[in-house]
Amino acid sequence: MASVFLVLGGLGVVVLLLSLFVGELGDLGIGDVDTDGPFSVPAIAALLGGIGFGGAAATSLLPETLPDVVRALLALAVGVAVAVPLAWGAVRLSRALKDMPTQPTLTRHHLVGAQGVVVSTVPSPGYGEVRLTVAGQQLKFSARSDAPLLTGTPVYVVEALSDTAVEVVSTAPDSTHPLPGGESP
Repeated sequence: MASVFLVLGGLGVVVLLLSLFVGELGDLGIGDVDTDGPFSVPAIAALLGGIGFGGAAATSLLPETLPDVVRALLALAVGVAVAVPLAWGAVRLSRALKDMPTQPTLTRHHLVGAQGVVVSTVPSPGYGEVRLTVAGQQLKFSARSDAPLLTGTPVYVVEALSDTAVEVVSTAPDSTHPLPGGESP
């Protein structure tokens, strides 16, 4: 009898693994299925696994002297008692993961207005390197400027020339280049 419950638990694991490779039931063309409700793949897998493995554990702990029908019903009751909280947790977890807020992917347009420092001298006609702080991370970019900038000069990005190159102005106190909008640093 324990083998029946173990097979049922194994089926739950197989359903979960298939969902990782195939997707939700709606992806298979079965219909309009709520992908984070009680009939989602994680919930079904948790129900099958909980009933199977919970029932197998109960079967091994119940006395052999009980009639087979009583042992099967008690094992099924234990399996359901294990499976329902597992399925509820799977639904809650899948909803939380689905509704998790994420930041938009950074593009070169997010670079305008970023501040940083020159790490490799920027010649007037040519490119150097700057380290910018973008979305809390420090990233290195090629940079050009109308005036030569020495290593260590604080800078402000006025234009994103490409995904890897920016145009900067100095924000050092002795800078003669105004910031965008006509403001002086």
